[in-house]
Amino acid sequence: MRPTLPASPVAESVDHEFSFSRSDFDRVRQLIYQHAGISLHDGKHAMVYSRLSRRLRDTGYNSFASYLQWLESSTGPQGEQEWQEFVNCLTTNLTSFFREEHHFHALADDLKPLAGKPVRIWCCAASTGEEPYSIAMTCSEALGSSAQVQIVASDIDTNVLNTARRGVYNADSRGLSPARLKSFFMRGTGANEGRIRVKPELQRWIDFKSLNLMNNQWQLGEPFHIVFCRNVMIYFDAPTQRKVLERIHKVMRPNGLLFVGHSENFTESKDLFRLRGKTIYERV
Repeated sequence: MRPTLPASPVAESVDHEFSFSRSDFDRVRQLIYQHAGISLHDGKHAMVYSRLSRRLRDTGYNSFASYLQWLESSTGPQGEQEWQEFVNCLTTNLTSFFREEHHFHALADDLKPLAGKPVRIWCCAASTGEEPYSIAMTCSEALGSSAQVQIVASDIDTNVLNTARRGVYNADSRGLSPARLKSFFMRGTGANEGRIRVKPELQRWIDFKSLNLMNNQWQLGEPFHIVFCRNVMIYFDAPTQRKVLERIHKVMRPNGLLFVGHSENFTESKDLFRLRGKTIYERV
């Protein structure tokens, strides 16, 4: 979950399967900003068409205008489900195991002083699960398999969360060493040849849950020692970033650590977090 860039010309209509005007695009931008805090710039016109056209086919609408009108007027469980599908279509999920590897070396060092104590970690953009499982593997290596670890892994996209819960991946997934494959995964056989599944003893540490960072109330339990919020804020404008940082600050322990993406910088929020290392902040 990119910042708004300077406007560029967008055609009023496109020669595609469905009618998609500039006003339709602007309406989509407004709705996804209201519901998920995501700022879509003009360069995302083709992406929006491609992804949302699937919903038009599934719901039987022949224009974006009619679909969006129906979406905004939908109520009850059906309306909630379609809003979730709308958000799922427009979120971006790019991840891999041990992505930005320096963070996991730092995490291992930061975990060691917590040995023998309950540890709570929040991964607030779990995507398809590679990041929270990488956190769990690091916890196991640093603290041992019997450690008291609780990892809350949340995402706004319910489809990717379902993949994360299953914990099944390709055996050649990026970022996994042979030693970790052997220690933390089971290899598929027969029809599942070439697939791997996360071992139950690692999965037991992780609670996957759907969560919208724009919600006013986060039901997350006790404060966290560590929060991973990587490559999320780049999709928010500055006021939304500040709002989310304030909320993250509230659910963290004093001096807790916030891990962010390589292109994210929050030095203007020094009242909340101070820079502790390479894209690692400490709660003030």
